[in-house]
Amino acid sequence: MANDRYNARDAEERWQKIWDERGIFLTRNDDPRPKYYVLEMFPYPSGRIHMGHVRNYTMGDVVARVKRAMGLNVLHPMGWDAFGMPAENAAMERKVHPRAWTYDNIAVMKTQLKSMGLSLDWSREIATCDPRYYKHQQKMFLDFLRAGLVEREKRKVNWDPVDQTVLANEQVIDGRGWRSGAVVEQREMSQWVFKITKYSQELLDALDQLDRWPEKVRLMQKNWIGRSEGLKIRFKLDRATAPLAEKEIKVFTTRPDTLFGAKFIAIAPDHVVASAAASTNPALAEFIAQCKHRGTAQAEIDTAEKLGFDTGIRAVHPFDASWQLPVYVANFIVMEYSTGAIFGCPAHDQRDLDFVDKYGLGNVPVVCPPDADPKTFVITDTAYEGDGTMINSRFLNGMTTTEAKEEVARRLEREIYGYKIVLPAGTEEKPGALVTPVVKDAGGRPVPPFDVSWEFDTAYEWGILPGHSHPNRRYFVIGQRVQLDDRKMLRIAEPIPVAERQVNYRLRDWGISRQRYWGCPIPIIHCERCGTVPVPEKDLPVTLPEDVTFDRPGNPLDHHPTWKHVACPQCGGPARRETDTMDTFVDSSWYFERFTDPWIATAPTDRPMVDAWMPVDQYIGGIEHAILHLLYSRFFTRAMRETGHIGLDEPFAGLFTQGMVVHETYRRANGEWAAPAEVKVETLGDARRAVLAATGEAVEIGPIEKMSKSKRNTVDPDDIIETYGADVARWFMLSDSPPERDVNWTEKGVQGAWRFAQRLWRLIGEAAELAQTAPAERPARLSDQALALRKAAHRALSRVTDDIEKLHFNVCVAHIYEFANALNAIIGDIGAQSGASNGGQTGGKPGPETAGVAPPDLRWALREAVNILVQLFHPMMPHLAEECWALLGHETLVAQAAWPQLERALLVEETLTLPVQINGKKRADVTVARDATNAKIEAAVLALDAVQKALDGKRPKKVIIVPGRIVNVVV
Repeated sequence: MANDRYNARDAEERWQKIWDERGIFLTRNDDPRPKYYVLEMFPYPSGRIHMGHVRNYTMGDVVARVKRAMGLNVLHPMGWDAFGMPAENAAMERKVHPRAWTYDNIAVMKTQLKSMGLSLDWSREIATCDPRYYKHQQKMFLDFLRAGLVEREKRKVNWDPVDQTVLANEQVIDGRGWRSGAVVEQREMSQWVFKITKYSQELLDALDQLDRWPEKVRLMQKNWIGRSEGLKIRFKLDRATAPLAEKEIKVFTTRPDTLFGAKFIAIAPDHVVASAAASTNPALAEFIAQCKHRGTAQAEIDTAEKLGFDTGIRAVHPFDASWQLPVYVANFIVMEYSTGAIFGCPAHDQRDLDFVDKYGLGNVPVVCPPDADPKTFVITDTAYEGDGTMINSRFLNGMTTTEAKEEVARRLEREIYGYKIVLPAGTEEKPGALVTPVVKDAGGRPVPPFDVSWEFDTAYEWGILPGHSHPNRRYFVIGQRVQLDDRKMLRIAEPIPVAERQVNYRLRDWGISRQRYWGCPIPIIHCERCGTVPVPEKDLPVTLPEDVTFDRPGNPLDHHPTWKHVACPQCGGPARRETDTMDTFVDSSWYFERFTDPWIATAPTDRPMVDAWMPVDQYIGGIEHAILHLLYSRFFTRAMRETGHIGLDEPFAGLFTQGMVVHETYRRANGEWAAPAEVKVETLGDARRAVLAATGEAVEIGPIEKMSKSKRNTVDPDDIIETYGADVARWFMLSDSPPERDVNWTEKGVQGAWRFAQRLWRLIGEAAELAQTAPAERPARLSDQALALRKAAHRALSRVTDDIEKLHFNVCVAHIYEFANALNAIIGDIGAQSGASNGGQTGGKPGPETAGVAPPDLRWALREAVNILVQLFHPMMPHLAEECWALLGHETLVAQAAWPQLERALLVEETLTLPVQINGKKRADVTVARDATNAKIEAAVLALDAVQKALDGKRPKKVIIVPGRIVNVVV
């Protein structure tokens, strides 16, 4: 070998340049080979890549390189999720424009990613902040608007009164704005929303078809969509206590079986009944105002102290008119889910139990667990939320919970609550009247115009003459009974049941409005005369103004002196642009479709190309994106399908969520965090201690946590690549733990990966000396040693191929270690034979002079094995593999070499080793021919020393042979 040490710094830069010059990772859309689309979630350009990026992109790169070697046309692109709040923060803190900050970061991170040796097609690079990208996003917004998939509605938002901006839920910390520290207010603001709820059931049902997604991700999405079947019940309000004009509270429940355990009704602070009651109750109004000083995040609502205010209103139990329930305004009820009201059954819901304990309302158990005595069963500190037998529930007693749910639904569906007006088709509203088509009364006479202002309370069937009715007619007079000639009050009415079966979803429509500058402008113009007007498509893109300032609170687009002022496209009058920008989740909900043809300027997608490439065959990213990003992407693809931009439903056929990269933390005595690069860790026996390398100050070794800038337990990939090389970083990331689990970054582990890379370099070098003299053609006969080597090579090839398909990268690494050890042992044997033959002059190391010692068939098998070895570690360590491939005399690139052909006959072992038990306990192993008969297996077992000793000259009672598995001798 020319050099015993592999020089990563020299090799990696050299091979990356060769790959770029030859364009070997560029993908052609007209390539006739079968396609394979592998994609990692694209990064936000925050400034520098971190070790999580290294792990994520290395995994995808392994898949891309293997699929490319297998003859597939691989698409493996990269881009930037480039809009977002951090750029605006940088503008305020560093006085730099968000665009400049973003593109500077992209340049740095692109250089870092290239240094990793990723097989990316950079010609398809996109940045979501590029007008050439978001022009098409604006076009699709308008398409969705026309298709009824976009609406503008009032929404509750987190409002920071100091920064004068809407905050995302994660920006509200303990009820305060993350940057200003101001108490957050809940405000109602007009928001643009995508109608994702239109696809609630479709999104839920399709999860069952995504069999290459992790089950935990599918479960998370199912829970987020949150389908629930139940009953919507109308609780009448007691007229003596209810606010004027408020007659009922509608409650959706999945537990109608527990109605006889109800102790209260709780409504949201912004429920219409709460607002009506607060108008005459200052204390209640103050309580409602306090409720609004918190974030809108469900997690915050769930963990906050449960508070309520008794409104004095009483609701009537649907099964007992004499039973009244107190109505509370509660801080844990939200209008965004279902009806904004619940009935509380504290015995069977822990939240309700905590609430009644606080306000002294008591509880009555109505479901008895299977193992409890109904006569003595009580609830104290813990609610019983399971199934059982109904008790204390009148006509439901003795039923199962399932039977009780059905019986309650059956009875309340038949109970008439009131009537609703159903006007004849074709009815028109005129001033003071409703003009209907010709409708005849029970006597066959035309019905005169209806009085539009009449409000009904009770319905009476109307007949031709007083006292005469026609039960088969659906004509009703609303209000008091009237004379024959007073037909203005005639209505066609239908009965309203007390309860109706209903399916509810937790999923809410996707609010996309953000009061920020650095985002995709929403292509809408507001005109006093014409209302909401879409921007004409010929005027797209609506671009962001460059001359903005960030020295005032609020949205810079609102403050801009000219940008928002525009002529109305319809009437030409003065109008203003929409100053909200889109949620950045919109940008990342279709980028994978744009990658299929990022050059097309006339449409978001080239339909034949996007239909050919999609869905993504393998998508890789963090578990933190398992809900929103994936759900929004699934919705967006369906919306694109509905508006003609793609021909399929699901964007990702296969999904893999990798674990995080973690590192132990270090803390100084003053509470400040220390970075791993600043710390020296010493091992004293079983104990470990850490000190600052510069001063010797003792440092506390903290728990292993996710790498984060806040705790400074990060490792800079540039430092690792500079010290050890990109291949070592890649190898360690793949080898240390299963890819779905967290990987603990340790210096010891990285050094171990570096040593193995050097060992491979030496091993390939030694093998190359022998392989160069191997015969070109496969020998007609192979010795046992050559055959054993071929079997080891093809066994490794089979295992690595299978486990890459399963994304079991750490297992692949273990197979490569095992194969390298086997190859090293054979080369060592050859070296030892050579040393013995020449009196030890070669020192036992193979070289050109040892070629004669190794027979031709072994040298041929060795050349095949070492080629396979290099191709197996090439996807993980591509630079080292190219260097080794060249050392083996290949004039082509290993990155362009076909994946080795597996000879399955070599995987069949001629012998089989079976464990031997004596009276159920393992005592020995026996090796027999794979096709040995039971008689021959039994004879071999009985000849074993351990078995002979146990038999002590006697015959066994029985020999039980489980074919291919085990042998049990019964003595």
